[in-house]
Amino acid sequence: MANVILGIGSRVKHPDYGLGVVTNFKSEFYYITFVDFGTKNIKTDYPLEIIEAVEPASDSVSLFDVERSLTKILQKWMDSTEIVPLGDRWKGGKMILKPGRTDLASKEIPIDSFFHKIVMMRDRLRVLEQRVNSSNLEDEEKVNIQQYITRCYGSMTTFNVLFKEAQHQFVGDKSLAEA
Repeated sequence: MANVILGIGSRVKHPDYGLGVVTNFKSEFYYITFVDFGTKNIKTDYPLEIIEAVEPASDSVSLFDVERSLTKILQKWMDSTEIVPLGDRWKGGKMILKPGRTDLASKEIPIDSFFHKIVMMRDRLRVLEQRVNSSNLEDEEKVNIQQYITRCYGSMTTFNVLFKEAQHQFVGDKSLAEA
């Protein structure tokens, strides 16, 4: 039975378990339901007698396909895995933190890494905002926490220069900016 791939519905005969039907399969195992022994995992390279082979379905879904679909769904509904591009002029750049004292060494940080942390902070603030809105807190307390979150966004506007698209930037209290 070497190099034969059995599809679901294939009928086989096992020397110990007797007649069975392939009910599922993975790369290393067939899941075969036997008349007298129930479902067993049998290695795909085990020498089974093939009574009737059924071709595997060509529309099988791979783990990669499932992961890609799940990622798209999460991006659409949770907005927490949104891909936020770094401004083109900053790609490959680095931040240099130079201490005020000459006896201390400077620190270099890739801008990409720093930007990723900024985006994570923004996403966590959004999740916090959602949790506050859906909580059982009194309305007055929700407003107080929302104002605090808005002030956090305002403090982060310094980093807006890193974002490629304005829609991804931090926005603080607009009423203060208009005053």
